[in-house]
Amino acid sequence: MTEKALRLGTRRSKLAMAQSGHVAEAVGRVTGRPVELVEITTHGDVSREHLTQIGGTGVFVAALREALLRGEVDFAVHSLKDLPTQPADGLTLAAIPVREDPRDALVAAGGAKLADLRPGARVGTGSPRRQAQLNAYARANGLRLETVPIRGNVDTRIGFVESGELDAVVLAAAGLNRIGRADEVTDFLSVDTVLPAPGQGALAVECAAQDAQLIAALARLDDPLTRAAVTAERSLLAALEAGCSAPVGALADLLGDGQIVKEMRLRAVVGTTDGSRTVQMSTTGPVPRTHEQAMALGRELAAEMLARGAAGLMGERAQ
Repeated sequence: MTEKALRLGTRRSKLAMAQSGHVAEAVGRVTGRPVELVEITTHGDVSREHLTQIGGTGVFVAALREALLRGEVDFAVHSLKDLPTQPADGLTLAAIPVREDPRDALVAAGGAKLADLRPGARVGTGSPRRQAQLNAYARANGLRLETVPIRGNVDTRIGFVESGELDAVVLAAAGLNRIGRADEVTDFLSVDTVLPAPGQGALAVECAAQDAQLIAALARLDDPLTRAAVTAERSLLAALEAGCSAPVGALADLLGDGQIVKEMRLRAVVGTTDGSRTVQMSTTGPVPRTHEQAMALGRELAAEMLARGAAGLMGERAQ
């Protein structure tokens, strides 16, 4: 007899469905059970307001978590960068699979790279983090760019460029890769220029905390090095008391020789959205072996950044 299908809660967007589909295939392989995608509409999907106006943190997550807690789905897949840093009562983060490309990507008219954009070019982004770093880059390199707040799915955003309304848009490379549109990227932005959002490129697989059997099955998808890296990044974000829509970039990467990983480097930046002031710092240490070690790496760097005035750059004082 065929086992009952596992119900995977997902947002309805093309990107969310694609990444949930990848996870569904992997879960089907490790459990031997069919997986059914259950589409759920979140507040962030239906609101026309800018993310900073509707709260930012958790707007794409709350409805999925509510469905989990009500037992309407068995597990859910989130873009990790959308996940609030505080854990949800009754739920557990069962798996963080291997991370996709964490970089941001430029899609520009005429195949232009960031350095080639014309003076006064209009660049669309829905992220204060990207806006802050793009403006800082423009100031440092004598460029004149106008960053324009935008919302919408990938088709909508790239459509602004195709119609000539904008000269370029900036999107997450991971999302474009997952929906097969990486060939439209005109410039993959170096993390030395634009640090990604904490957790960018990674997925979060969440389920009920009491479902030990499902937790054990989903854990087979977990990548310990990815988990350590994003835990450090998200710990920094939490210590800064900044939500996922704050102008904070962070990336933990692994350093070593060949196949031997020796250290983890955590880099982070906080800046005003006009790019006039930034606090950018990094720290390097042993690869975290425990959750607490990864958390400590993020907290320590955040404390140094707060001591340099990072709180004031986010528009409110962190305590």
